Amino acid sequence: MAGLRLGPLLRYVDWETATTATVWVEADRPCTAEVRCADGASGSSRTFAISGHHYALVVVAGLTPGSTTAYEVLLDERRVWPPENSRFPPSTITTPPLAEETDHRTVRAVFGSCRWAAPPAGERDLSSGPGPRADLPDPAGPDALDTLATRLADDPDAERPDVLLLLGDQVYADETSQATRRRLAARRDLREPPGPQVADYEDYTCLYDESWRDPEVRWLLSTVPSCMIFDDHDVIDDWNTSEAWLTAMRATHWWHERIVSGLMSYWVYQHLGNLSPAELTTDPLYAAVRAAPDGTETLRRFAAQADAEPTRTRWSYRRVFGRVRLLMVDTRAARELDEQRRSMLDAEEARWVREEALADPGSYDHLLIGTSLPWLLPPLVHDAEQWNAALCRGERGGPEGRWARFGEKLRQRSDLEHWAAFPDSFGELTELIRQAGRGPDAPASVCVLSGDVHHAYIAEPTWPDGVPGGAPEARVLQLTCSPVHNSIPGALRAGFRFGWSRAGRRLGRLLARHGRTGTPPVHWRRTGGPWFGNQLMTLTLRGRKAALTLVQAKATKEGAQLETVLDRTLTDNHGTTFSQSTKC
Repeated sequence: MAGLRLGPLLRYVDWETATTATVWVEADRPCTAEVRCADGASGSSRTFAISGHHYALVVVAGLTPGSTTAYEVLLDERRVWPPENSRFPPSTITTPPLAEETDHRTVRAVFGSCRWAAPPAGERDLSSGPGPRADLPDPAGPDALDTLATRLADDPDAERPDVLLLLGDQVYADETSQATRRRLAARRDLREPPGPQVADYEDYTCLYDESWRDPEVRWLLSTVPSCMIFDDHDVIDDWNTSEAWLTAMRATHWWHERIVSGLMSYWVYQHLGNLSPAELTTDPLYAAVRAAPDGTETLRRFAAQADAEPTRTRWSYRRVFGRVRLLMVDTRAARELDEQRRSMLDAEEARWVREEALADPGSYDHLLIGTSLPWLLPPLVHDAEQWNAALCRGERGGPEGRWARFGEKLRQRSDLEHWAAFPDSFGELTELIRQAGRGPDAPASVCVLSGDVHHAYIAEPTWPDGVPGGAPEARVLQLTCSPVHNSIPGALRAGFRFGWSRAGRRLGRLLARHGRTGTPPVHWRRTGGPWFGNQLMTLTLRGRKAALTLVQAKATKEGAQLETVLDRTLTDNHGTTFSQSTKC
């Protein structure tokens, strides 16, 4: 009999018809996966095989708009979800009301990034990896996703998110726990490179097992739709930092298998669920993998080509939630790394982002740009990255000079690889945001949602007087929320605080002068934070109104709790902006 190995994950809920959704599962053998809902909606799909594993993405049709219905998962007609005697409520699919049936549909988007798998009891060891001993508290603190799941499970009347946006580092391929290392050691000699990191597809499945089998997170992902995009740790720290970095990695004997397996596993576990049923129907790779008795080689060829020729693959995607448009942007695989043409996005990817952001003005009230790496950083960090980029391209002494060599070493050692480290891309994104937020049909807000930097903050830009085309009328914000479950050394906390300070700004200006980086196209100030801890942000959008909440997972005598540290109105229903917090 077929068993459920992982999942179910509720991924795509259609906001146009409000009648379809997709549910992802992994089974332990070939079978037919079926989803049956209490309201009569259903769907089924035969599993497809990748490297000895069996997956299905089930399209559920016939859902009732504006409803919440419980569902169960069956494999070859045998019910495998929900599990017997589960302590969690039934998994449900919630559809939005049709647009013509209500004046405004509320969208609640929860987002964050950077999650170590929460260590299970009995598997905790301080000696290696993030997990603590069973008799000690988790040194990273309570997992914010676990804590959110507990809150929602305990309170049937709690407002549930409409979507969970996971902005990178869903798994850590280069920082494995003790439990995962034992599984890897059973397969190969960890004294050989890449050591206790993942090496191949089977190793990647161990990471997803550890992360998504977590009971709280498993239930949460079964009942809250999710959108995902990768960041570096999903493959390796500093992934595609520079051309020199990539050349060094390709010279190793293990890198090719690592990157191919990383892209294969990302396609299976994360990317497929980002796609709509219509996109799945027309996706030639999905059709080929499903049609093959074993899709491993088909997917392997695709992943190898995606690595060798990244311009031929687009991982970025668009989602629409009523009058909210979300663009999830790949800032890792789509980079142009040639030092003299350095760009965060290749030309085709940049064109796609621009067209999607500017298409059909007036059709959305809020534009969300999900990018794992922040657009607006602490000013000192921004200036340091621009200065470093100038050194690396030869601004001081030429591209082969000692300043360039020093700059490359510093870039790799200090993770200087955000939007600021790609100066032309930073300017292009800034101009795109200005254009998207400008004009008679401008949205009420343009929010850049990011993670990566292991703290949370709000930054608000201002355009200089006389900027060509005029400053945007929309409220423009950088909203950064990280980590979900991770840690940050005290020295880095102090460094980020200093980066926002006046002294930090002055030091940044000195670096900018030395690097001859010129005047930035936009200025910004911090209007919230920095906050440190395991945390999640929630954007609540209704009509032209936008509100932001930040919660942190705190350990208490009664167990982990979510504590609200920020509750702020960003715009009212007329698009009027507010900059003062109502609770902070």
